[in-house]
Amino acid sequence: MSQLSGNKLPGLYQSADKASIDAQSTYFLGLRCYLILLVFAALVSFIWPSNILGAISSAFLFLVTLGILIFLRVQRPDDQWYNGRAVAESVKTRSWRWCMRSEPYGDAENGEVVAKQFINDLKAILKQNRSLSSVLQSDAGIHEPISNVMTDIRKMGVEARLEIYKTQRIDNQAKWYSLKSIFNKRRAKQWFWVSVILHSIAIALLIYRVKDPEFSLPVEVIATAAGAVLTWLQAKKHNELNSSYALTAHEVMLIKGEALSVKTESDLSEFVFNSETAFSREHTQWAARKSE
Repeated sequence: MSQLSGNKLPGLYQSADKASIDAQSTYFLGLRCYLILLVFAALVSFIWPSNILGAISSAFLFLVTLGILIFLRVQRPDDQWYNGRAVAESVKTRSWRWCMRSEPYGDAENGEVVAKQFINDLKAILKQNRSLSSVLQSDAGIHEPISNVMTDIRKMGVEARLEIYKTQRIDNQAKWYSLKSIFNKRRAKQWFWVSVILHSIAIALLIYRVKDPEFSLPVEVIATAAGAVLTWLQAKKHNELNSSYALTAHEVMLIKGEALSVKTESDLSEFVFNSETAFSREHTQWAARKSE
């Protein structure tokens, strides 16, 4: 059975996918360093409150965090992350529709015309996202926009194409969303308890300070750490992703059930069109939540 894996999709998909992954890593690495250094700056200021070296070290750490903040604001790796993901998912959706002869690529008689239409659609996607041009891989661009695997799948009969779509597209999506839902649920729980512990420590220190006002306690450091955890949780959106991915995983499996009624070429075209619309809707909704 032909396997339509990522490296068999158009080069634009591979390039946009890597650009998105790299930008996501850069964004969270920058944010992680920013928050950790903020906590260290507060800790240095607490340990050496009246020491010149401590003041210089603390000021240097705050200067570095300011540099990271400016970098994230100017370079906008989060925008590159989401724009790259949008391009990659759009290309993947178009590719699956083309392979399955789904609208708007349903004309089986005029292969060259449909292929040209598909390539023009890829050009339109790239044109709409020119902001990614500086981070797209040049070597991926040499790959054929329509691979041999894509062509082989398109030539198959209705039953063979339907089986490939169910196993390689729908099952793959359902598994991905399910695993991501479980992962984000676990991470949300872990960070929740970290936040609870830090807040509890801060409260305990404040209560002790009432008992002994002269005793020096790192309340500000703990408060900064608690704020850093909250910022990280807001950036990662584990709870939102858990709910969104769990819902989409169930929706995908319900979509698979509709495959039982697919008998003809037109049935398959409509089924794939509706399925890809559902996949695109989830990504569009999440991208909209990110920009809020």
